[in-house]
Amino acid sequence: MSRVLATIFVLGAITAVGVGGYVAGTRGMALPGLDRLHHAFMARTPVEAKAEPAEAAGPIAYYRHPDGEPVYAPEPRKTQDGRDFLPVRASEEISFDPPSAKPAQSAAAATEAERKLLYYRNPMGLPDTSPVPKKDWMGMDYLPVYAGEEADEKVIKLSPGRIQRSGVRSQAVVRQAISRPIRAPGTVQLDERRISVVATRSDAFIQEVAPITTGDRVVKGQRLVKIYSPEIAAASAQFVTELNAAGRGVPEGGARQRLENLGVPPEIVAEIERSRKVPLTINWPAPRDGIVLERNVVDGMRMASGESLFRLADISTIWVLADVPEMDLAAVRIGAPATISLRGRPGTTFSGKVGLIYPQVAEATRTTKVRIEIDNRDGMLLPNMYADVEIGSGDAALVLTVPDSAVIDTGERRVVILDLGEGRFEPREVKVGQRGDGMVAISEGVSESDRVVVSANFLIDAESNLKAALSGLGTPADGKPAEPKSSEAKP
Repeated sequence: MSRVLATIFVLGAITAVGVGGYVAGTRGMALPGLDRLHHAFMARTPVEAKAEPAEAAGPIAYYRHPDGEPVYAPEPRKTQDGRDFLPVRASEEISFDPPSAKPAQSAAAATEAERKLLYYRNPMGLPDTSPVPKKDWMGMDYLPVYAGEEADEKVIKLSPGRIQRSGVRSQAVVRQAISRPIRAPGTVQLDERRISVVATRSDAFIQEVAPITTGDRVVKGQRLVKIYSPEIAAASAQFVTELNAAGRGVPEGGARQRLENLGVPPEIVAEIERSRKVPLTINWPAPRDGIVLERNVVDGMRMASGESLFRLADISTIWVLADVPEMDLAAVRIGAPATISLRGRPGTTFSGKVGLIYPQVAEATRTTKVRIEIDNRDGMLLPNMYADVEIGSGDAALVLTVPDSAVIDTGERRVVILDLGEGRFEPREVKVGQRGDGMVAISEGVSESDRVVVSANFLIDAESNLKAALSGLGTPADGKPAEPKSSEAKP
Protein backbone atom coordinates (compact mmCIF):
# COMPACT_ATOMS: atom_id res chain seq x y z
CA MET A 1 0.00 0.00 0.00
CA SER A 2 2.82 2.36 0.86
CA ARG A 3 4.46 1.62 -2.54
CA VAL A 4 1.26 2.57 -4.37
CA LEU A 5 0.98 5.82 -2.44
CA ALA A 6 4.62 6.65 -3.17
CA THR A 7 4.09 6.06 -6.87
CA ILE A 8 1.02 8.33 -6.92
CA PHE A 9 2.97 11.01 -5.11
CA VAL A 10 5.84 10.91 -7.62
CA LEU A 11 3.53 11.10 -10.63
CA GLY A 12 1.72 14.04 -9.08
CA ALA A 13 4.98 15.84 -8.43
CA ILE A 14 6.11 15.31 -12.03
CA THR A 15 2.82 16.60 -13.37
CA ALA A 16 2.99 19.70 -11.13
CA VAL A 17 6.54 20.43 -12.20
CA GLY A 18 5.61 20.02 -15.86
CA VAL A 19 2.65 22.34 -15.64
CA GLY A 20 4.62 24.86 -13.69
CA GLY A 21 7.48 24.74 -16.15
CA TYR A 22 5.10 25.26 -19.06
CA VAL A 23 3.47 28.28 -17.42
CA ALA A 24 6.79 29.75 -16.39
CA GLY A 25 8.23 29.24 -19.82
CA THR A 26 5.31 30.87 -21.62
CA ARG A 27 5.21 33.86 -19.21
CA GLY A 28 8.93 34.29 -18.76
CA MET A 29 8.76 33.43 -14.99
CA ALA A 30 11.54 31.68 -13.05
CA LEU A 31 10.65 28.88 -10.68
CA PRO A 32 13.21 28.37 -7.91
CA GLY A 33 14.34 24.82 -7.40
CA LEU A 34 13.12 23.65 -10.81
CA ASP A 35 16.62 23.14 -12.13
CA ARG A 36 17.56 21.08 -9.06
CA LEU A 37 14.53 18.87 -9.57
CA HIS A 38 15.46 18.40 -13.26
CA HIS A 39 19.02 17.36 -12.39
CA ALA A 40 17.79 14.95 -9.73
CA PHE A 41 15.33 13.36 -12.19
CA MET A 42 17.97 13.01 -14.90
CA ALA A 43 20.34 11.44 -12.39
CA ARG A 44 17.76 8.71 -11.66
CA THR A 45 17.12 8.06 -15.42
CA PRO A 46 19.90 6.05 -17.06
CA VAL A 47 21.08 7.50 -20.41
CA GLU A 48 23.26 5.56 -22.82
CA ALA A 49 26.66 7.23 -23.01
CA LYS A 50 27.73 8.22 -26.52
CA ALA A 51 31.22 7.17 -27.38
CA GLU A 52 33.50 10.03 -28.24
CA PRO A 53 35.05 9.66 -31.68
CA ALA A 54 38.76 9.03 -31.71
CA GLU A 55 40.86 12.00 -32.62
CA ALA A 56 42.01 11.92 -36.25
CA ALA A 57 45.74 11.54 -36.82
CA GLY A 58 48.15 11.23 -39.68
CA PRO A 59 48.57 13.27 -42.85
CA ILE A 60 45.60 14.67 -44.73
CA ALA A 61 44.44 12.17 -47.38
CA TYR A 62 41.87 14.39 -49.14
CA TYR A 63 39.19 17.03 -48.55
CA ARG A 64 35.44 16.39 -48.51
CA HIS A 65 32.35 18.54 -48.89
CA PRO A 66 31.21 20.07 -45.56
CA ASP A 67 27.61 18.94 -46.14
CA GLY A 68 28.59 15.32 -46.74
CA GLU A 69 27.91 15.42 -50.47
CA PRO A 70 29.97 13.01 -52.64
CA VAL A 71 32.39 15.74 -53.71
CA TYR A 72 36.10 15.35 -52.93
CA ALA A 73 39.27 17.27 -53.69
CA PRO A 74 42.98 16.43 -53.33
CA GLU A 75 43.79 20.00 -52.18
CA PRO A 76 42.03 22.66 -50.06
CA ARG A 77 38.89 23.95 -51.77
CA LYS A 78 35.82 26.07 -51.09
CA THR A 79 32.16 25.54 -51.82
CA GLN A 80 30.16 27.90 -53.98
CA ASP A 81 28.93 29.74 -50.86
CA GLY A 82 32.52 30.22 -49.59
CA ARG A 83 32.78 27.42 -47.01
CA ASP A 84 35.98 25.35 -46.71
CA PHE A 85 36.10 21.66 -47.53
CA LEU A 86 36.80 19.49 -44.46
CA PRO A 87 40.12 17.59 -44.28
CA VAL A 88 40.11 13.80 -43.96
CA ARG A 89 43.22 12.37 -42.33
CA ALA A 90 44.82 8.99 -42.93
CA SER A 91 43.53 7.48 -39.68
CA GLU A 92 39.92 8.23 -40.56
CA GLU A 93 37.87 5.68 -42.54
CA ILE A 94 38.18 6.38 -46.24
CA SER A 95 35.21 5.04 -48.16
CA PHE A 96 33.54 6.21 -51.34
CA ASP A 97 30.65 3.77 -51.10
CA PRO A 98 27.15 5.16 -50.52
CA PRO A 99 25.77 4.69 -47.00
CA SER A 100 23.16 2.21 -48.27
CA ALA A 101 25.95 -0.22 -49.11
CA LYS A 102 26.99 -0.64 -45.45
CA PRO A 103 23.98 -2.71 -44.36
CA ALA A 104 24.53 -4.99 -47.36
CA GLN A 105 28.17 -5.36 -46.40
CA SER A 106 27.19 -6.16 -42.84
CA ALA A 107 24.73 -8.77 -44.10
CA ALA A 108 27.44 -10.29 -46.28
CA ALA A 109 29.80 -10.39 -43.31
CA ALA A 110 27.13 -12.10 -41.23
CA THR A 111 26.56 -14.65 -43.99
CA GLU A 112 30.31 -15.23 -44.18
CA ALA A 113 30.39 -15.90 -40.48
CA GLU A 114 27.50 -18.35 -40.69
CA ARG A 115 29.23 -20.52 -43.34
CA LYS A 116 30.49 -23.84 -42.14
CA LEU A 117 34.25 -24.19 -42.02
CA LEU A 118 35.34 -27.51 -43.48
CA TYR A 119 39.14 -27.50 -43.19
CA TYR A 120 42.29 -25.51 -43.93
CA ARG A 121 44.41 -26.10 -47.02
CA ASN A 122 48.07 -25.51 -47.75
CA PRO A 123 48.67 -21.96 -49.09
CA MET A 124 51.21 -23.22 -51.65
CA GLY A 125 48.82 -25.76 -53.20
CA LEU A 126 50.43 -28.84 -51.68
CA PRO A 127 48.08 -31.77 -50.95
CA ASP A 128 48.04 -31.07 -47.23
CA THR A 129 44.96 -30.13 -45.18
CA SER A 130 44.35 -29.53 -41.52
CA PRO A 131 41.17 -29.45 -39.39
CA VAL A 132 42.61 -26.60 -37.28
CA PRO A 133 44.48 -23.42 -38.20
CA LYS A 134 48.21 -23.94 -38.70
CA LYS A 135 51.23 -22.52 -40.51
CA ASP A 136 53.55 -24.08 -43.03
CA TRP A 137 57.32 -24.22 -42.64
CA MET A 138 57.65 -20.69 -44.12
CA GLY A 139 55.23 -19.23 -41.59
CA MET A 140 52.31 -18.79 -44.03
CA ASP A 141 48.80 -19.36 -42.67
CA TYR A 142 46.74 -22.23 -44.08
CA LEU A 143 43.70 -21.00 -46.03
CA PRO A 144 40.17 -21.79 -44.80
CA VAL A 145 37.80 -23.79 -47.02
CA TYR A 146 34.08 -23.22 -46.35
CA ALA A 147 31.08 -25.33 -47.26
CA GLY A 148 29.69 -24.41 -50.69
CA GLU A 149 33.00 -23.28 -52.16
CA GLU A 150 33.41 -26.66 -53.87
CA ALA A 151 29.90 -26.84 -55.30
CA ASP A 152 31.19 -26.19 -58.79
CA GLU A 153 34.65 -27.63 -59.14
CA LYS A 154 35.20 -26.04 -62.54
CA VAL A 155 34.44 -22.41 -61.60
CA ILE A 156 37.29 -20.38 -60.11
CA LYS A 157 36.46 -17.32 -58.01
CA LEU A 158 38.97 -14.50 -57.67
CA SER A 159 38.69 -11.30 -55.69
CA PRO A 160 38.72 -7.98 -57.59
CA GLY A 161 42.04 -7.07 -56.00
CA ARG A 162 43.65 -10.28 -57.14
CA ILE A 163 42.27 -9.85 -60.65
CA GLN A 164 43.74 -6.37 -60.82
CA ARG A 165 47.13 -7.42 -59.45
CA SER A 166 47.35 -10.37 -61.85
CA GLY A 167 46.53 -8.24 -64.90
CA VAL A 168 43.64 -10.43 -66.04
CA ARG A 169 42.08 -9.20 -69.29
CA SER A 170 39.30 -10.78 -71.30
CA GLN A 171 38.03 -10.40 -74.86
CA ALA A 172 34.84 -11.43 -76.62
CA VAL A 173 34.72 -14.37 -79.02
CA VAL A 174 34.22 -12.95 -82.52
CA ARG A 175 33.21 -14.45 -85.85
CA GLN A 176 35.58 -13.58 -88.68
CA ALA A 177 37.59 -15.05 -91.54
CA ILE A 178 41.05 -16.43 -90.81
CA SER A 179 43.83 -15.41 -93.17
CA ARG A 180 47.36 -16.68 -92.61
CA PRO A 181 50.06 -15.69 -95.09
CA ILE A 182 52.57 -18.42 -95.90
CA ARG A 183 56.05 -17.07 -96.52
CA ALA A 184 58.58 -19.08 -98.51
CA PRO A 185 61.67 -18.48 -100.64
CA GLY A 186 61.39 -18.86 -104.38
CA THR A 187 63.23 -18.57 -107.68
CA VAL A 188 62.17 -17.10 -111.01
CA GLN A 189 61.86 -19.62 -113.83
CA LEU A 190 60.83 -19.47 -117.48
CA ASP A 191 57.37 -20.53 -118.53
CA GLU A 192 58.05 -23.87 -120.17
CA ARG A 193 55.12 -23.33 -122.54
CA ARG A 194 56.74 -20.21 -123.98
CA ILE A 195 60.14 -21.66 -124.98
CA SER A 196 60.90 -22.40 -128.66
CA VAL A 197 63.78 -24.14 -130.41
CA VAL A 198 64.62 -23.13 -133.96
CA ALA A 199 65.83 -26.17 -135.97
CA THR A 200 65.64 -27.66 -139.47
CA ARG A 201 64.31 -31.11 -140.30
CA SER A 202 66.89 -31.67 -143.00
CA ASP A 203 70.58 -31.15 -143.47
CA ALA A 204 71.36 -27.53 -144.27
CA PHE A 205 74.20 -25.08 -144.78
CA ILE A 206 74.27 -21.75 -142.99
CA GLN A 207 74.83 -19.09 -145.56
CA GLU A 208 74.29 -16.05 -143.33
CA VAL A 209 73.34 -15.43 -139.67
CA ALA A 210 71.45 -12.29 -138.73
CA PRO A 211 73.23 -9.89 -136.33
CA ILE A 212 71.53 -11.43 -133.29
CA THR A 213 73.31 -12.63 -130.18
CA THR A 214 72.32 -14.27 -126.92
CA GLY A 215 70.13 -11.95 -124.83
CA ASP A 216 68.76 -9.97 -127.75
CA ARG A 217 65.02 -9.53 -128.12
CA VAL A 218 63.35 -10.68 -131.31
CA VAL A 219 59.82 -10.46 -132.68
CA LYS A 220 57.81 -13.09 -134.46
CA GLY A 221 58.72 -13.32 -138.19
CA GLN A 222 62.11 -11.61 -137.81
CA ARG A 223 64.88 -13.24 -139.92
CA LEU A 224 67.30 -15.27 -137.86
CA VAL A 225 69.39 -17.13 -140.45
CA LYS A 226 69.62 -17.74 -144.21
CA ILE A 227 70.08 -21.41 -145.07
CA TYR A 228 70.47 -23.64 -148.12
CA SER A 229 68.99 -27.13 -147.94
CA PRO A 230 69.14 -29.45 -151.00
CA GLU A 231 66.18 -31.47 -149.70
CA ILE A 232 64.02 -28.37 -149.24
CA ALA A 233 65.07 -27.10 -152.70
CA ALA A 234 64.04 -30.40 -154.33
CA ALA A 235 60.69 -30.39 -152.56
CA SER A 236 60.16 -26.77 -153.67
CA ALA A 237 60.89 -27.66 -157.33
CA GLN A 238 58.41 -30.53 -157.20
CA PHE A 239 55.84 -28.21 -155.65
CA VAL A 240 56.25 -25.67 -158.49
CA THR A 241 55.88 -28.44 -161.07
CA GLU A 242 52.68 -29.66 -159.46
CA LEU A 243 51.32 -26.12 -159.36
CA ASN A 244 51.98 -25.71 -163.10
CA ALA A 245 50.44 -29.08 -163.85
CA ALA A 246 47.38 -28.21 -161.78
CA GLY A 247 46.73 -25.37 -164.23
CA ARG A 248 46.42 -27.98 -167.01
CA GLY A 249 43.93 -30.04 -164.99
CA VAL A 250 46.45 -32.46 -163.41
CA PRO A 251 45.62 -33.07 -159.74
CA GLU A 252 48.14 -31.77 -157.20
CA GLY A 253 50.52 -34.32 -155.68
CA GLY A 254 52.18 -34.43 -152.23
CA ALA A 255 54.86 -31.76 -152.69
CA ARG A 256 53.02 -29.25 -150.47
CA GLN A 257 52.72 -31.80 -147.68
CA ARG A 258 56.41 -32.65 -148.04
CA LEU A 259 57.40 -28.99 -147.53
CA GLU A 260 55.25 -28.83 -144.42
CA ASN A 261 56.87 -32.02 -143.12
CA LEU A 262 60.31 -30.44 -143.59
CA GLY A 263 59.24 -27.61 -141.34
CA VAL A 264 59.22 -24.90 -143.99
CA PRO A 265 57.30 -21.90 -142.57
CA PRO A 266 53.83 -21.35 -144.10
CA GLU A 267 54.73 -17.88 -145.34
CA ILE A 268 57.59 -19.34 -147.44
CA VAL A 269 55.27 -21.98 -148.92
CA ALA A 270 52.79 -19.24 -149.76
CA GLU A 271 55.55 -17.20 -151.46
CA ILE A 272 56.58 -20.19 -153.62
CA GLU A 273 52.95 -20.72 -154.62
CA ARG A 274 52.57 -17.07 -155.56
CA SER A 275 55.85 -16.61 -157.48
CA ARG A 276 56.08 -20.15 -158.93
CA LYS A 277 59.86 -19.94 -158.39
CA VAL A 278 62.17 -22.29 -156.52
CA PRO A 279 64.23 -20.35 -153.91
CA LEU A 280 67.86 -21.38 -153.61
CA THR A 281 68.11 -20.09 -150.03
CA ILE A 282 65.46 -19.63 -147.35
CA ASN A 283 65.28 -16.91 -144.70
CA TRP A 284 64.36 -18.82 -141.53
CA PRO A 285 62.17 -16.59 -139.27
CA ALA A 286 61.65 -16.42 -135.49
CA PRO A 287 58.57 -18.42 -134.47
CA ARG A 288 57.59 -16.09 -131.53
CA ASP A 289 58.46 -12.93 -129.64
CA GLY A 290 61.07 -13.33 -126.96
CA ILE A 291 64.70 -13.20 -126.02
CA VAL A 292 67.52 -15.29 -127.45
CA LEU A 293 68.61 -17.80 -124.85
CA GLU A 294 71.08 -19.67 -127.09
CA ARG A 295 72.73 -19.10 -130.48
CA ASN A 296 74.41 -22.21 -131.87
CA VAL A 297 75.22 -21.18 -135.47
CA VAL A 298 77.85 -19.19 -137.33
CA ASP A 299 78.22 -18.30 -140.99
CA GLY A 300 79.19 -21.16 -143.32
CA MET A 301 78.64 -24.04 -140.91
CA ARG A 302 76.72 -27.19 -141.78
CA MET A 303 73.76 -28.17 -139.59
CA ALA A 304 72.52 -31.73 -139.38
CA SER A 305 68.83 -32.48 -139.35
CA GLY A 306 67.26 -31.70 -135.98
CA GLU A 307 70.12 -29.66 -134.52
CA SER A 308 69.16 -26.49 -132.68
CA LEU A 309 69.96 -23.23 -134.39
CA PHE A 310 68.49 -20.86 -131.78
CA ARG A 311 66.63 -21.18 -128.48
CA LEU A 312 64.04 -18.47 -127.77
CA ALA A 313 61.82 -17.71 -124.76
CA ASP A 314 58.85 -15.41 -124.32
CA ILE A 315 59.21 -13.76 -120.87
CA SER A 316 56.02 -11.68 -120.93
CA THR A 317 54.63 -14.24 -118.49
CA ILE A 318 57.00 -15.96 -116.11
CA TRP A 319 56.92 -18.45 -113.24
CA VAL A 320 58.05 -18.22 -109.64
CA LEU A 321 58.66 -21.56 -107.93
CA ALA A 322 58.24 -21.29 -104.16
CA ASP A 323 59.52 -23.94 -101.74
CA VAL A 324 56.61 -24.36 -99.32
CA PRO A 325 57.27 -26.39 -96.13
CA GLU A 326 55.39 -29.65 -95.83
CA MET A 327 53.56 -28.50 -92.69
CA ASP A 328 52.04 -25.50 -94.55
CA LEU A 329 51.11 -27.36 -97.69
CA ALA A 330 47.53 -28.11 -96.58
CA ALA A 331 46.75 -24.39 -96.36
CA VAL A 332 47.75 -23.68 -100.00
CA ARG A 333 45.08 -23.92 -102.69
CA ILE A 334 45.04 -23.46 -106.46
CA GLY A 335 44.17 -19.88 -107.38
CA ALA A 336 45.30 -18.43 -104.04
CA PRO A 337 46.71 -14.90 -104.35
CA ALA A 338 50.44 -14.46 -103.98
CA THR A 339 52.79 -11.48 -103.63
CA ILE A 340 56.38 -11.65 -104.86
CA SER A 341 59.15 -9.36 -103.67
CA LEU A 342 62.49 -9.30 -105.45
CA ARG A 343 65.56 -9.34 -103.27
CA GLY A 344 67.43 -7.42 -105.92
CA ARG A 345 64.73 -4.72 -106.20
CA PRO A 346 63.60 -3.69 -102.70
CA GLY A 347 60.18 -2.07 -102.63
CA THR A 348 59.04 -3.65 -105.90
CA THR A 349 56.30 -6.26 -105.67
CA PHE A 350 54.44 -8.42 -108.18
CA SER A 351 51.04 -10.05 -107.83
CA GLY A 352 50.12 -13.47 -109.12
CA LYS A 353 48.12 -16.61 -108.40
CA VAL A 354 49.04 -20.16 -107.53
CA GLY A 355 48.85 -22.16 -110.73
CA LEU A 356 50.10 -25.58 -109.65
CA ILE A 357 51.18 -27.50 -106.56
CA TYR A 358 53.79 -30.03 -107.64
CA PRO A 359 52.90 -33.58 -106.53
CA GLN A 360 56.24 -34.30 -104.89
CA VAL A 361 57.99 -33.47 -101.62
CA ALA A 362 61.74 -32.99 -101.68
CA GLU A 363 63.28 -35.61 -99.42
CA ALA A 364 66.18 -33.46 -98.29
CA THR A 365 64.32 -30.21 -97.52
CA ARG A 366 60.77 -31.53 -96.87
CA THR A 367 59.37 -28.81 -99.13
CA THR A 368 57.08 -28.82 -102.15
CA LYS A 369 57.32 -26.64 -105.24
CA VAL A 370 54.39 -24.30 -105.73
CA ARG A 371 54.18 -22.55 -109.09
CA ILE A 372 52.96 -18.96 -109.30
CA GLU A 373 52.29 -17.32 -112.66
CA ILE A 374 53.15 -13.62 -112.93
CA ASP A 375 52.78 -10.96 -115.57
CA ASN A 376 56.38 -9.84 -116.12
CA ARG A 377 55.92 -6.14 -116.69
CA ASP A 378 58.85 -4.39 -118.35
CA GLY A 379 60.80 -7.66 -118.27
CA MET A 380 62.06 -6.97 -114.74
CA LEU A 381 61.89 -10.62 -113.69
CA LEU A 382 64.75 -12.64 -115.09
CA PRO A 383 65.34 -16.40 -114.89
CA ASN A 384 67.02 -17.70 -111.71
CA MET A 385 66.37 -14.55 -109.68
CA TYR A 386 65.74 -15.02 -105.95
CA ALA A 387 62.34 -13.91 -104.66
CA ASP A 388 60.41 -13.76 -101.38
CA VAL A 389 56.93 -15.25 -101.78
CA GLU A 390 53.88 -14.62 -99.59
CA ILE A 391 50.91 -16.84 -100.34
CA GLY A 392 47.50 -16.00 -98.93
CA SER A 393 45.77 -18.93 -97.28
CA GLY A 394 42.56 -19.52 -95.38
CA ASP A 395 38.89 -19.85 -96.09
CA ALA A 396 36.66 -16.87 -96.76
CA ALA A 397 33.96 -18.37 -94.49
CA LEU A 398 33.39 -16.70 -91.11
CA VAL A 399 34.37 -18.82 -88.10
CA LEU A 400 34.51 -18.31 -84.33
CA THR A 401 37.92 -16.97 -83.39
CA VAL A 402 39.86 -16.05 -80.25
CA PRO A 403 43.33 -14.48 -79.88
CA ASP A 404 46.30 -16.83 -79.88
CA SER A 405 47.12 -15.86 -76.30
CA ALA A 406 43.73 -17.15 -75.10
CA VAL A 407 44.52 -20.79 -75.94
CA ILE A 408 46.56 -22.83 -73.46
CA ASP A 409 48.12 -25.76 -75.32
CA THR A 410 49.30 -28.51 -72.98
CA GLY A 411 50.21 -30.88 -75.79
CA GLU A 412 47.32 -33.21 -74.99
CA ARG A 413 44.47 -30.68 -74.81
CA ARG A 414 43.67 -27.07 -75.69
CA VAL A 415 41.98 -24.96 -73.03
CA VAL A 416 40.55 -21.45 -72.85
CA ILE A 417 39.47 -19.65 -69.67
CA LEU A 418 35.91 -18.29 -69.87
CA ASP A 419 35.20 -15.03 -68.03
CA LEU A 420 31.79 -15.57 -66.40
CA GLY A 421 31.75 -12.15 -64.74
CA GLU A 422 31.85 -11.10 -61.09
CA GLY A 423 35.30 -12.62 -60.62
CA ARG A 424 34.25 -16.11 -61.79
CA PHE A 425 36.26 -18.05 -64.38
CA GLU A 426 35.81 -21.49 -65.91
CA PRO A 427 38.38 -23.52 -67.89
CA ARG A 428 36.88 -24.94 -71.07
CA GLU A 429 38.48 -27.51 -73.39
CA VAL A 430 38.18 -26.52 -77.06
CA LYS A 431 39.01 -27.79 -80.53
CA VAL A 432 41.12 -25.41 -82.56
CA GLY A 433 41.35 -24.91 -86.30
CA GLN A 434 43.41 -22.71 -88.57
CA ARG A 435 45.59 -19.93 -87.18
CA GLY A 436 46.43 -16.59 -88.75
CA ASP A 437 46.73 -12.86 -88.08
CA GLY A 438 47.18 -13.53 -84.35
CA MET A 439 43.83 -15.37 -84.18
CA VAL A 440 42.88 -19.04 -83.96
CA ALA A 441 39.64 -20.63 -85.13
CA ILE A 442 37.57 -22.53 -82.54
CA SER A 443 35.37 -25.30 -83.91
CA GLU A 444 33.98 -26.56 -80.59
CA GLY A 445 33.85 -25.40 -76.98
CA VAL A 446 32.79 -21.73 -77.09
CA SER A 447 29.97 -19.61 -78.50
CA GLU A 448 29.85 -16.12 -79.93
CA SER A 449 28.50 -14.61 -76.69
CA ASP A 450 31.39 -15.88 -74.53
CA ARG A 451 34.35 -13.89 -73.25
CA VAL A 452 37.77 -15.51 -72.91
CA VAL A 453 40.76 -14.49 -70.83
CA VAL A 454 43.66 -13.31 -73.01
CA SER A 455 46.10 -12.23 -70.30
CA ALA A 456 47.22 -14.02 -67.11
CA ASN A 457 45.18 -17.08 -68.14
CA PHE A 458 48.07 -19.34 -67.06
CA LEU A 459 47.62 -18.15 -63.48
CA ILE A 460 43.91 -18.97 -63.55
CA ASP A 461 44.65 -22.35 -65.13
CA ALA A 462 47.13 -23.09 -62.35
CA GLU A 463 44.47 -22.14 -59.78
CA SER A 464 42.02 -24.48 -61.55
CA ASN A 465 44.46 -27.36 -61.44
CA LEU A 466 45.09 -26.66 -57.76
CA LYS A 467 41.38 -26.72 -57.01
CA ALA A 468 40.92 -29.96 -58.91
CA ALA A 469 43.79 -31.55 -57.01
CA LEU A 470 42.36 -30.48 -53.65
CA SER A 471 38.86 -31.69 -54.56
CA GLY A 472 40.37 -35.06 -55.39
CA LEU A 473 41.60 -35.51 -51.83
CA GLY A 474 38.04 -36.36 -50.74
CA THR A 475 36.61 -36.54 -47.21
CA PRO A 476 35.64 -39.62 -45.16
CA ALA A 477 32.07 -40.58 -44.36
CA ASP A 478 32.04 -38.71 -41.04
CA GLY A 479 32.43 -35.40 -42.93
CA LYS A 480 35.84 -34.60 -41.48
CA PRO A 481 38.76 -34.26 -43.83
CA ALA A 482 41.23 -37.05 -43.80
CA GLU A 483 44.50 -36.26 -42.15
CA PRO A 484 47.05 -36.56 -44.93
CA LYS A 485 50.73 -36.94 -44.55
CA SER A 486 52.42 -33.70 -43.77
CA SER A 487 54.13 -32.13 -46.76
CA GLU A 488 56.14 -29.62 -44.79
CA ALA A 489 59.78 -29.50 -45.66
CA LYS A 490 62.45 -28.98 -43.13
CA PRO A 491 64.34 -25.72 -43.55
